[in-house]
Amino acid sequence: MARRVMSQGHQCVAQDPNPDAVAKMVAAGAVGAATLQEMASKMDRPRAVWMMVPAAIVDKVLADLIAHLDPGDIIIDGGNSYYRDDMARASKLKDAGIHYVDCGTSGGIAGQDRGYCLMVGAEQEIFDHLTPIFKALAPGFDAASRTPGRTGEASNAENGFLHCGPNGAGHFVKMVHNGIEYGMMAAFAEGFNILKHANIGQQQHAADAETAPMREPQYYQFDIDVPQVAEVWRRGSVVGSWLLDLTAKALVADPQLSTFGGRVSDSGEGRWTIQAAIDEGVPTQVLSAALYDRFSSRGEATFANQILSAMRAEFGGHAEKKA
Repeated sequence: MARRVMSQGHQCVAQDPNPDAVAKMVAAGAVGAATLQEMASKMDRPRAVWMMVPAAIVDKVLADLIAHLDPGDIIIDGGNSYYRDDMARASKLKDAGIHYVDCGTSGGIAGQDRGYCLMVGAEQEIFDHLTPIFKALAPGFDAASRTPGRTGEASNAENGFLHCGPNGAGHFVKMVHNGIEYGMMAAFAEGFNILKHANIGQQQHAADAETAPMREPQYYQFDIDVPQVAEVWRRGSVVGSWLLDLTAKALVADPQLSTFGGRVSDSGEGRWTIQAAIDEGVPTQVLSAALYDRFSSRGEATFANQILSAMRAEFGGHAEKKA
């Protein structure tokens, strides 16, 4: 992100606990700083500090950072913080005269070239002050064809960044964005899994009381080239997307995905999205299922499955089949 900002003519002072990371940014044209204090001393006021750290350590970093800032300075949290935490932090920092901005950021490691979609929660005047930075980071108008019906001067949203509302609104929108992402990823994963097993009728199946029989194996005789399906869907299909592009790339590199164990992490946004849906009374069957599937991928369903096996053994004398 710093590289993209600098490519648009802005100056960056870079600080990171890892000195090698700072050295790389200095080589790229940034001003380096070994500590937060040194960073603050090298920045012009009012300072705009873009903080990019995991949600779990935001408060610790904030506590270290604000000791070196002055009233009128701005802190931007570009990570994936919980929007309610943003609201509390903004209120607390306001008492010290420091402005707080929550900026949901999407774009991943490709964002340096593609640009970043930015969802901002902030006071209007602070958003306006930071607009040149948001514009430098965002993909720009040409990143997508114009939506039919839109006319006149391009809006901020059409350039890839949006003032979503006051503090908390930016990360609220990003939270829902990531919840949707969970569902989209799960849909692709499940669909490709069905394709991968389309030849199950060619396989031998156990014939015992513990195995559901396959009644019509003749309908599952297809050896589907899954990487090629991903490729053809990229062209003209209604499911075409950047997620599909990335899936196709991964399948070319490793068609069996043998380098992945299938343990899927969640960093919080999916959980918070479901909680918001519960509070709002809004049904989110797909997003909830996608979140629970991630829990299952990490072995969190193991004990529940053991309970199921135990009950079957107790009521029917069913011996558990080993993998």
